[in-house]
Amino acid sequence: MRLVISPQAQFGEVNIADIQLDPKSRDDISQLLRGLQHIYTSPELRERVFKILEEVRPCHDGAMVSIETGRPGMEQWKILVLGIIRLGLNIDYDRVHELANQHKTIREMLGHSGWFDETVYTLDTIKNNLRLFTPEILDRINQEVVAAGHRLVKKSPEEKISARCDSFVLETNVHYPTDINVLLDAIRKTIEICAELSKTAGGTEWRQSAYLIRKLKKLYRKAQRIRHSTSKDEAKRQARRDELMKAYTGYLEFAKEIVARAKGARWELSRSGGHLLALARVELDGYLADAERQIDQVTRRVLQGETIPHTEKVFSIFQPHTEWISEGKAGVPVELGLPVCIVEDQYRFILHHQVMEKTTDAAIAVPIVQATRERFPEVTSISMDKGFHSPENQKELAKLVDCVVVPKKGRLSKVDQEREKSPEFIEKRRAHSAVESAINALEVHGLDRCLDHGIDGFRRYVALAVVARNIQRLGAILRDQERKELERRERYKKAA
Repeated sequence: MRLVISPQAQFGEVNIADIQLDPKSRDDISQLLRGLQHIYTSPELRERVFKILEEVRPCHDGAMVSIETGRPGMEQWKILVLGIIRLGLNIDYDRVHELANQHKTIREMLGHSGWFDETVYTLDTIKNNLRLFTPEILDRINQEVVAAGHRLVKKSPEEKISARCDSFVLETNVHYPTDINVLLDAIRKTIEICAELSKTAGGTEWRQSAYLIRKLKKLYRKAQRIRHSTSKDEAKRQARRDELMKAYTGYLEFAKEIVARAKGARWELSRSGGHLLALARVELDGYLADAERQIDQVTRRVLQGETIPHTEKVFSIFQPHTEWISEGKAGVPVELGLPVCIVEDQYRFILHHQVMEKTTDAAIAVPIVQATRERFPEVTSISMDKGFHSPENQKELAKLVDCVVVPKKGRLSKVDQEREKSPEFIEKRRAHSAVESAINALEVHGLDRCLDHGIDGFRRYVALAVVARNIQRLGAILRDQERKELERRERYKKAA
């Protein structure tokens, strides 16, 4: 069986337990590495985490590693370290690549010696291996990290957990969408794929692809620049409308021409063999469907004056899971992404999270508390905002936990007034605002904008950020304990 980390120390290698980290450092890297070091140096915790990491199958040059043939691959401990560094520091793969090859302490945590080991990680190796985590594996690792944190703060098994729950929007990495620029993306990708397929098959039909894209952008910008006239002169307003219709008609006609031409090329190339060509044709079919949908919507909206239902709109052809979210926040009229719900305890560890696809706070309130209780049965109270309230939620949550702190919307009955004026309700309601600090910490350390692609990448990105945040919290607690001990020793020396 493949090892999570090689037990054979290299010449000149520093044992992970012996890595010296400055307890006075306030840098994020120091906290992350201290948390990782605690996992590695705690025998029982390391055994459980390594058992989970064994399910991560490393890859080499983009291919899954075969355990039977012993093909080389990145060790799972190294994958975990680099993944935590990436999300904990909110950096891209290029900086992870630089740190993995040049940062002395990080390389020691990866198990490399300072001067003898010349191992160099390639950018593709890091990308391919960091994408091997699944949200399920990361969730199990997170449970072990949280349990270790509870032991560290000397939480007794009998002590109850007071949880607080809230949601925030994680933006996807997309540009601001309009129906005509989404159509531009679809037609541009159609031209690029057709040109590549034609070149692979030895054809020359799409040799002017660069010219076609320039022409497409020119027509798009012409339609984009024209605005409805605000003049009081009816003749001027009609002239502007005619100009707008002409620009949009030219843009749509060219788009239809490209779609028809691409369909013809698709039929011709369908007779060509090869696995890569088949995959490219599937990708082409997706972009053709996007283009036809956008042509239909632009035609209905601009030429026919129809209002497009919100449910029919797609805000990105590259990140189709993106939702248009308008919560009425000051200075933030709209956010493009998906809501994420988190549950935090009184020790500032994130117990559980869930990506909210096409759902609301009220719809997720009971399921996320049920899932949290399955992981941590000690949870006996939960606090939420008004957005999570519904009469059914109040009843169901009361069955799950002893204390439900969810303010009711609208006018309060006498029973509700008495409930919300109780000392326990007021105490936990005041403590609830601390969850905003956890949300801010997650946004600063990775969850401001998702840099991974697809809904699977989105879920993995969130899960890894939660684990990274809890490991950093673990490191911060250890750092504070070590700093206090260091200060105590310094006072003792001075007194002596």
